[in-house]
Amino acid sequence: MLEFILAALVLIGAFFTLVGSIGLFRLPDFYMRLHGPTKATTLGAGAILVVSAIYFSLRSETPSMHEILVTLFLFITAPVSAHLMAKAALHLKLRTIERTQNKEDSSA
Repeated sequence: MLEFILAALVLIGAFFTLVGSIGLFRLPDFYMRLHGPTKATTLGAGAILVVSAIYFSLRSETPSMHEILVTLFLFITAPVSAHLMAKAALHLKLRTIERTQNKEDSSA
């Protein structure tokens, strides 16, 4: 039964990684593309790492600290790096498509 749960988690992780990769490829500007790897792909890689940690922890009967640490660093560094890239893009005044530009409120 555990194998089916782990297989389902691997498939879920692969699906989210695929969706994030497609988003990185298909979205039109940098700010939209930033969401693919930082949201979906991080969740997908995290799910696969959790499966790996569970599998190897049960197989060796000791906690698999490598996968746990990689997952922890992944979830810490992905939002920080995305924030730094977005700040750098704002600083460089990177071109965006019209529908993502910040428009002033006309009622003010």
